[in-house]
Amino acid sequence: MKKFLILIVILSASFANAQPPGYYDSAIGLVGEPLKQALHEIIDDHVEYSYDDLRDFILMDTDEDPDNPNNIILLYTGRSQNKNTFGGGANDWNREHVWAKSHGDFGTTPPAGTDAHHMRPTDASVNSSRGNLDFDNGGVQHPEATGCYYDNDSWEPRDEVKGDVARMIFYMSVRYEGGGGEPDLEVVDEVNTSPAPEHGKFSTLYQWHQQDPPDAFEINRNEVIYSYQGNRNPFIDHPEFLILIYDPTNAVGEFSQGIDFTMYPNPANEFTTINFTNSLTQSGKLHVRNMLGQLIMTEDLDPGISQFKLNISTLTDGLYIISMEVGGKMSTVKLSVRH
Repeated sequence: MKKFLILIVILSASFANAQPPGYYDSAIGLVGEPLKQALHEIIDDHVEYSYDDLRDFILMDTDEDPDNPNNIILLYTGRSQNKNTFGGGANDWNREHVWAKSHGDFGTTPPAGTDAHHMRPTDASVNSSRGNLDFDNGGVQHPEATGCYYDNDSWEPRDEVKGDVARMIFYMSVRYEGGGGEPDLEVVDEVNTSPAPEHGKFSTLYQWHQQDPPDAFEINRNEVIYSYQGNRNPFIDHPEFLILIYDPTNAVGEFSQGIDFTMYPNPANEFTTINFTNSLTQSGKLHVRNMLGQLIMTEDLDPGISQFKLNISTLTDGLYIISMEVGGKMSTVKLSVRH
């Protein structure tokens, strides 16, 4: 666990160095729907390209094999393949809409149908098998794509790109809110969602986001797309934004704020103390999560208390999300741990 948390801190530092200064300033400090709306406004109205542009040069650049500049890495198979093998043959590569284009009927027209943040090169026959399936766990293994499973209503990608898929889907739901004739896309906790402008399955995608954090390939891909489109995937730069938008204890819910408290000290090392403005009238829960939303610890909050002393002596240095649930309400705060 310690090595994993150290990795998260390193990754967080990498994200901070890569982002343009001030890019997310208007989103800092927000949670729930206000955060989602702020991120939408930040990443909206990107530079648009054609569907042919994706084939001719963009995907060759975004998904280039770092060990072989003549090749690209295919999403579901992980195969390194020559860039010049685009086509319709079984082992050619083609363009995959990760948010299936029938889920909202936006086709291959800009902006949603050509948004590189959810377009990936894939093996042509594997792409055909995935079709417009929602994402979920289970099924039979695909004969050409080791680690990918599917059935009649869902597709499960290989472990190495589960988080990539999740962050692309959540990006689309924030980028496309229905303005200016664009589709209004939403992530829902179900499958069989086509042709509605929805994609699932929320709870599974949320889990994938946690278990597969952004790696160097995905981070670089975000940078390359930014150089073309002028917008970024915020869930690659700030994995914690997903936690701050969506209530992690109720997969399709949102944060509601209403628990008044202060927390001191922050930054802290051994302990931090939470003081509630009013004594709690109901029992509750306090959750500590890392910046990918992975649960680190849970503490009970008893009725009648006005103060809670949280022992953080076992946590590695870094940022954490403290969330408290009492009586159907939730409030969150970031805690900086420095030993």
